[in-house]
Amino acid sequence: MKYKDALPKLTLFPLTAGVNDQGHLTIGGSDTVQLAIIYGTPLYIFDEATIRAKCSEYLRELGQRYSDTLAIYACKAFTSQALIRLLHEEGFGLDVVSGGEMHVAKSAGFPLDKVYFHGNNKGEHELRRALESGVGRIVVDNFHELALLGRLASELGKSQDVLLRLSPGVDPHTHSHVATGILDSKFGFPLATGQAEEALTKAMSTPNLQLIGLHFHLGSSLFEAEPYAEAIALVLQFAAQMKQRHRFELRELNIGGGFASQYLLDSPAPPVSRYADAIVSALTEQIRQLKLEQPRLVIEPGRSIVAKAGTALYRVGGSKDIPGVRRYVFVDGGMGDNIRPALYDSKYEAVLANKMGKLETDVVTIAGKFCESGDILVKDVRLPKTEAGDVLAMPTSGAYSIPMSSNYNASLRPAVVMVKEGSARLIRRRETYDDLTGHDSP
Repeated sequence: MKYKDALPKLTLFPLTAGVNDQGHLTIGGSDTVQLAIIYGTPLYIFDEATIRAKCSEYLRELGQRYSDTLAIYACKAFTSQALIRLLHEEGFGLDVVSGGEMHVAKSAGFPLDKVYFHGNNKGEHELRRALESGVGRIVVDNFHELALLGRLASELGKSQDVLLRLSPGVDPHTHSHVATGILDSKFGFPLATGQAEEALTKAMSTPNLQLIGLHFHLGSSLFEAEPYAEAIALVLQFAAQMKQRHRFELRELNIGGGFASQYLLDSPAPPVSRYADAIVSALTEQIRQLKLEQPRLVIEPGRSIVAKAGTALYRVGGSKDIPGVRRYVFVDGGMGDNIRPALYDSKYEAVLANKMGKLETDVVTIAGKFCESGDILVKDVRLPKTEAGDVLAMPTSGAYSIPMSSNYNASLRPAVVMVKEGSARLIRRRETYDDLTGHDSP
């Protein structure tokens, strides 16, 4: 029997995951137990091969169906200089949502003309820096920003390409905290209220701004492809009306991201091909019916590029048994490095990286070390008998965990390594106690 057949959880880990002769989990040819010793825990491991494979899959599946497609990575999922350089090599652009993400891109030598700048409350200093740096597209989110950007572009003598973010009013059937394309959302100009048309006419009449396209983003972790088709139809119908009324020419349609990743064995995510079929079919059909010129299609995958590529390692410490109720197993991380379970009730699987050949006989709840009762990483997971010193590995941890991490309880944010063909390199060092006080004034 192949090991993957005996341990289905291994399929949730990066493509290069395996088990060595010591019964240890390996990723990218590296022994994760040894990585935990070398770099300490908590530790986040990213597998380069899995990231590159996912990038190639998006470019292939969308490109073969619609040749004029641009894929840009949503940096909010996770960003670092090393990752940004890798994405550039793979032919991706970037979606940034803050001056900080823009700075990371610039510091990594990424060409800023392939950067799209999003966000619902961009500051004046951020917009000014974007204009001065030559950011390729600014996605305008509201009337205040539209007026502010127009003024800054005029003052700087810059001509800036912009897209309008629309709220199409489509329910993506995801968690309410990450649904962004509905009417009652802080993001975008609603189609239903007439504000989208008002914004379009103002953008078209604003000197120094070139309105080249429309954008929407329905939400995060969409396991269905149909909402994309519904939103594309609504937005292209709007574009056709705006062409007739205001001579607007749609050159780019940015449909955002939100493509799901598989976190649990019983919740597989649709393949990229299924999203591609629905998106391109809806786009080409609406173009034909509405007699529109073919726009460039822009997609913004983030989570689905890095989630499976990332694995979190923790060291097991104490435990607490409540007879007839629950057994808690404590680890040296938790909501400080992964707040998603507490924030979204996100679900994960887990294994013991040093006991991959052992039978999973116990059902336990993995609790973190932080002073909150809600600091639970995984509820009721089946594991081998756990002992202090074991290394616990959580798959599909590459998206949002590190970007949303904190110094709660004055904890230290973890190190991050990238693995490839048996070698590991540190791409972000662990914080030190001096880092905690480095910004303080006596």
